[in-house]
Amino acid sequence: MGSAKTVKKRKDAEKLHLWQERLSRNDNAYSAEAGRMDRREELYQGSDRISPLTDRARKKGTPHVRNICAELIESQVDSNIPQPKVTPRRKQDEWRAKLIEDMLRNELDRLPFETINDIQERTVPIQGGAAFLVEWDNQGGTHTSIGELTVSAVHPKQIVPQDGVYTGIEDMDYIILKVPQTKEYIKRKYGVDVRDESETEPEVKGSVETSTADDMVTQYIAYYRNKKGGIGLYSWVNDTPLEDMEDYQARRLRRCAKCGALEPADDVEPIGPTLDGIPPGMGGSAVVLAGEPESAKPGGRKVCPYCGASDWEETQEEFEEIYDPITQGNGNVIPGAQPVEVVTDQVDELGLPLVAVEMQPTKVPFYKPDIYPIILQKNVSVYGKFLGDSDIDKIADQQNTTNRIEAKIIDKLVRSGSYITLPDAASIKVDEDDMKVIRPGSPVDMSMISVFDLQGSVEQDMTYLEQVYEEARQIIGITDSFQGRKDTTATSGTAKEFSAAQAAGRLESKRVMKDAAYAALFEAMFKFKLAYADEPRPVVSHDIRGNANYETFSRYDFLERDANGEWYWVDDFLFSCDTSAPLANNREAMWQETRMNLQTGAFGDPASLSTLILFWTKMELLHYPGSSDTKAYLEQEYQRQQQEQQMMMQHQAAMQQQQMEAQAVQDTISQAQQDAQRAAEIGAPTQARTTSAR
Repeated sequence: MGSAKTVKKRKDAEKLHLWQERLSRNDNAYSAEAGRMDRREELYQGSDRISPLTDRARKKGTPHVRNICAELIESQVDSNIPQPKVTPRRKQDEWRAKLIEDMLRNELDRLPFETINDIQERTVPIQGGAAFLVEWDNQGGTHTSIGELTVSAVHPKQIVPQDGVYTGIEDMDYIILKVPQTKEYIKRKYGVDVRDESETEPEVKGSVETSTADDMVTQYIAYYRNKKGGIGLYSWVNDTPLEDMEDYQARRLRRCAKCGALEPADDVEPIGPTLDGIPPGMGGSAVVLAGEPESAKPGGRKVCPYCGASDWEETQEEFEEIYDPITQGNGNVIPGAQPVEVVTDQVDELGLPLVAVEMQPTKVPFYKPDIYPIILQKNVSVYGKFLGDSDIDKIADQQNTTNRIEAKIIDKLVRSGSYITLPDAASIKVDEDDMKVIRPGSPVDMSMISVFDLQGSVEQDMTYLEQVYEEARQIIGITDSFQGRKDTTATSGTAKEFSAAQAAGRLESKRVMKDAAYAALFEAMFKFKLAYADEPRPVVSHDIRGNANYETFSRYDFLERDANGEWYWVDDFLFSCDTSAPLANNREAMWQETRMNLQTGAFGDPASLSTLILFWTKMELLHYPGSSDTKAYLEQEYQRQQQEQQMMMQHQAAMQQQQMEAQAVQDTISQAQQDAQRAAEIGAPTQARTTSAR
């Protein structure tokens, strides 16, 4: 036993040393880029430093900073959060694609994406890129669900990529994160006491100089590809290992080391049928464990309720056992446990083995994302670089020149002023009094008293300063129209729109890269939901009339069975971003667009109440003030008109019925009169002939 522990301890030490060596080697290779990150942050925050033109020049600063770096970065900030667009590969999966879209939109509302996007909108152009970290928090969830999806922003200073791999994170064998954590968090999550450890890299906590905190440590998390192509995880603090999982995205359960039964929860009896001679949890037996009584834990140690053992081990589960049938969203049913004949060890009087009927559950594979949880967003792609191209790097020279010119202008203005000349024998009192007394010795001395105004010319400096600013704007591709400033080159509204469109075209690459990152993020969020959201999750969407539709996202809706009877997961959807989202998020523009559609008759006759109701329904979806009240009034008016029209139609129908009945009576009388007249006409000649015969 001691030898096994020694071997394990040696292997753990070797693995820790391996990852520490990888961190050191790749961190050194990435140090040049990490060093530039601090300078970029300084420039964005308004550094007053002036880089010398020569090696012998004295380093100095400027008393006044025109921060063109921050101005041009802030001009590009886009607060719109890309919206998901999911395209199915098969027609029968359209309902699944819509369900994924609604689920992702709900997640965008639940998670703090406004804050995340705001951070990324500045970090990405400053540093050339940043990342999202997608995780599943088992401590989250609601009263009816366990676990919740989490997304956070990761600064590139916290990332140590594998050296030499620049094509993407998915092509790397491993990637390491530096995460500042509190010592209590480490103790609470991993059960490891690191209070004697110190914070090794406090600079990863922020963009400014930070000091070492006594309650903080730097946690290193390495994600790597395992031998089967899955994702492994290794984490440590200094020389203390925290977590080592060869396949950390796999499902794990604690089972009895002796019989294989699932570890029960507290205070609940085990339920479900068992088979004699077959250990619970083995051979697909129909055993459902929900816990154990307190009496089964002598000395406070949990005991297996089936075999009495007290040793538990963590196992990776490949398949999930389904005991109760599950109805999918399309009406298909995943069958539950079904009776199966099993040969037992017992025999009958003839010596033949007895056959028992066992309820075996349906086995479906657990889904694994098998993707790195780090999603990189680049500013502009550059061949041979892990991050994209930094805007700050492009205009760093212009910012330095601006600082130099600003310092020169201030020096000229400060040194300028009024000077007075006096003869040697004369003097003047320098104070705040208005009346100054000068005692010249003679008229000749009087003529020597004079005032000279010395002004430094800054016209050339101001002209060159404006030229440097234009250089910086042209490098980034930002025009006056794009910034919302006065543009003298555009003399009409159409010209201004065209100018802004040209600037938007130059910046289109950045929007494309943002959409690409969010598309990858949406796919990762869906796959993590598919892997770990065991309970159905509520999803809300809205129809064309603005009414809420309440649905349920269940991962079992994405299970299908092939021709061979094997269960597999449907996850081959195409993820992208809805290009109409920026316009949809601009409410004022959408209000104007909707009013134009009403006026042009796109909704129907503008004078019709049904058209107006449709219009105000759209305005209500766009959160136009008072739209709900206006829509409700129009709906009441429409119902009133419908009732009046219905009553009028009923009255007209009754009048028509009366007229028809009166007409029928009149027709009957007329017919009777005609019959009587006809009978009279026939009877009169006969009587006349009879009389003449007599």
